Amino acid sequence: MQKLDFNHTFLSRLALILFIASELCYYLLIAQTGVVEYFSSDIMAIAPLPIGGMIGSFLTYYLKISNKNKIVIFLTLQLSMSFFYPNFSIYTLFILGISVGALAPLLINELKKAKAIELGLALSISYVVGTLFFNYEASLRGTLAIGLTLIPLICLYFLPKNKIHLTIKPEYSLFIMILWVFLDSALFETLSRDINISIWRDGYTLEIVLFHIIGVFTALKYQLNKNHKELLIIVLFAFSYLLYFLQEAFLLSFIYPFVISYYNVAILQTILKKGLKAIAVYMVFIGWVASGAGLFVALNGLTLFVPIVLLIGVLNIFNSQYTKKEELNYA
Repeated sequence: MQKLDFNHTFLSRLALILFIASELCYYLLIAQTGVVEYFSSDIMAIAPLPIGGMIGSFLTYYLKISNKNKIVIFLTLQLSMSFFYPNFSIYTLFILGISVGALAPLLINELKKAKAIELGLALSISYVVGTLFFNYEASLRGTLAIGLTLIPLICLYFLPKNKIHLTIKPEYSLFIMILWVFLDSALFETLSRDINISIWRDGYTLEIVLFHIIGVFTALKYQLNKNHKELLIIVLFAFSYLLYFLQEAFLLSFIYPFVISYYNVAILQTILKKGLKAIAVYMVFIGWVASGAGLFVALNGLTLFVPIVLLIGVLNIFNSQYTKKEELNYA
C-alpha cells in the first residue's frame, strides 16, 4: 500500500513538472520565437497573437467552469491550432493567442501545487529545452508544437490536487516586474537579430544552459531583502546591456541567462500569491504588454536608449527605499 502511495505521489509530482515545463517551452519556442521568426518580425502580421493573448487571459477568469475543464478546452484549442503551424492566417493566429493567453494564468495557478524543487526543475527543463531548440528552423517546429501540447494534456490527468502552503516572500510591484520583462524582451529580441553577437548561435549553449539552472536555484535558495534583490536584478541587466554594447559574447552568456532565470523566479513567487483574476491581469501587462514593448524597441533599433529606462528603474528603487525610511521615522 505504501509503495502504491509512493508511486502515485511520484507520478503526480513528475506530471506537474512536465506539465509546467512543456507549456513554458511552447510559449518560448512556438508563440514567441517561432511565430515571430516565421513572420519575419512583422508586427502587423503577428498582431493577432498578442491581441488574442490579452483577450484569452481575461477570458480564463470569466469562464464559470472548473480550472481543469478550462485547461482541457484551451489545450485542445492550442493543439488544433498547432496543426496549422507555421501557416497561420489572421484568424488562426488570433485563436492561438487566445489559447496561449488563457493557459498562462491557469499554468501559474497550477504552480501553487509545486514545491520549490519542482518549480526549479520545471523552469530548468524549460530553459534547457528552449536553449537547445532555439536554433531549430522556425518553419519546422510544427511537430514540436504538437508534442509540447500533447504532453501537458496527458499530464493533466495525473496532477496533484492539493496546493502547497507558500512561505511569505517579498512581493514586487507590477511596475518593477514590467520593467524586468521589458529589459529582458528588448535585449533578447535585439540579440536574436544581431548577426555580430548572438550567444545562442555562437557556440555558447553549454554556458547558457548552466547559468540558467544556476540562476533558478540561486533565486530559490537565497532570499535577499526585497530592495536588495530589485537592485541586484537591475544591476545584472545593466551589466548584460553593457556586455552587449561591448560585444562580449562569452561573459554575456553567463550573466544574461542567470538574470533571466533569477528575475523570473522572483516574479512567480509574487504572482503565486494572487487569485486567478489578479494573475490574469498581471499576465496581460507582464506577458504581453511589456514583452511587446521590448519587441518594438528591438525592431526599431532603439536598444541604445534602454539605459535611460534602466536609470528610471534604479531611481524608482532608491525612491522606494527613501519613502520606506521616512515612513519608519514618522512611525
